[in-house]
Amino acid sequence: MIDSIIGSTLLLAVPIVLAALGGAMHRRAGVVNIGLEGQMLVGAFSGILASAASGSWIVGVLVGGAAGAIAGLIMSLVITRLSANEIIVGLGFNIVVLGIVGFVLRSVYGVSGTLRFPDQPRIPRIDIPGVADVPVLGAIVSGKDILFWLAVVLVPVLAWVFTNTRWGIRTRATGANEFATASLGVRTLAIRDLAGSIAGLLAGLGGVALALGVSGLFNENMIAGRGFVALAAFYFGRSRPLPTALACLLFSFFDALQVRLQTTSQFPTDLIQTLPYIAVVAVLAWTGFSALRRRSRVAV
Repeated sequence: MIDSIIGSTLLLAVPIVLAALGGAMHRRAGVVNIGLEGQMLVGAFSGILASAASGSWIVGVLVGGAAGAIAGLIMSLVITRLSANEIIVGLGFNIVVLGIVGFVLRSVYGVSGTLRFPDQPRIPRIDIPGVADVPVLGAIVSGKDILFWLAVVLVPVLAWVFTNTRWGIRTRATGANEFATASLGVRTLAIRDLAGSIAGLLAGLGGVALALGVSGLFNENMIAGRGFVALAAFYFGRSRPLPTALACLLFSFFDALQVRLQTTSQFPTDLIQTLPYIAVVAVLAWTGFSALRRRSRVAV
């Protein structure tokens, strides 16, 4: 049972970790990306269509990531170049994407909600010989796909980039004080647009991980709030890669737990399904309380 929960937690964490790392990068540039939900949906939809048309999961991953990057860039341009409110733009983007996807499903494919192709390519999972049968360790490292390992690698890489590269330092400076950074000749709008594109790319890959890695099909409601969970994760982690990823693991654990409880518990299913979101609210409340205590100590 422990191995099953560990495996499910890591599998469900991949889409959220990728989206949250992208959102953390965008937040470091000074933009709160509320559109992660829509960008994940764009990536999932584009990835499933491209993989089915080409017969290749690789094409699906590339197209889904590219579609997410384009969506992220468009949203960023509206915010940076047209001075639109980032919260309103993000929420509107999510609604528009959901409407367009639903329209395409019904008008082009003649289905309502779920789209499934025969012989749908899926991202293969890599079994490590000699490790797969080892308790706990096998559940952690074996049977994972390439997007899982991408998420693992991105955590230290992004931490290093933010600290040791010119672009990372300029991104942090832009988020800290855009006008002071611009006065030094830094193209702050371009930095924010690039961060928005990368955030969209990672969120799109998160959607692909959900469609081609977890489920093998597409449903217009398959993101199911994971973009907002990713938003909560990078807020909890203060846009730092490692704490953000750990927050995603916490949320994914409760998601995997609620799936397990639905088959073993006598509690109502509708109540059990709220468990991950209750965890999100509890973590955000604790984060806000901790921030309030720190401010009170500084004031004293």
